[in-house]
Amino acid sequence: MKFSKIPSATITRLSLYSRSLEELYHNDVKVIASDKLAQKCGVNPAQVRKDLAYFGEFGVRGVGYFVKELLFEIKKILGLNKRWKMALVGIGNLGSALVAHENFPKQGYEFVAVFDIDPAKVGHRLPSGQKIYHVDEMSRLISEQEVEIGVIATPANQAQNAARALIDAGVKAILNFAPIQIQVPEGFIIENVDFTVKLDNLAYHLTMEVV
Repeated sequence: MKFSKIPSATITRLSLYSRSLEELYHNDVKVIASDKLAQKCGVNPAQVRKDLAYFGEFGVRGVGYFVKELLFEIKKILGLNKRWKMALVGIGNLGSALVAHENFPKQGYEFVAVFDIDPAKVGHRLPSGQKIYHVDEMSRLISEQEVEIGVIATPANQAQNAARALIDAGVKAILNFAPIQIQVPEGFIIENVDFTVKLDNLAYHLTMEVV
């Protein structure tokens, strides 16, 4: 089955299943029923079974899913059975917080290069140990460090240029935290993460409760 035929929402839910299974595994839970896993992830049992069915047959009827085995299979599907090297562009407050976030290495993501255009920042080292490089060195360092994922945390007016620089350096996948929808050429992958969009959703639901 081609990956392109899998709904993006299914891939998102696989990540949720992986997080829950990781917790269960560390708590020494051996088996979990689909309804219990669904409850932990905020979906219905039929959705869990449908999502997993895209990739094969998992679990035992009347027993449930073996936690360790299902976690291994989902991680393999998501490509989390390896470490992914990342480069960050933009080392302001958000960028600094991203580099220091402990969940990235826990999930197999490692920042191996950090870039900025501010001369006052270039050349300094972050508390985590990474040296801040000028974006002019991006092509060389991304090649040397074998970076596969770029993360953008620049102001909105610099984000598209940052994406272009990452693409020119050979990065195929970009996670964008700048509050703007970045455009990339065909064949490249972009995920735009705008926190204010989520806040708008919360504001809408709060407004509907008041009306």
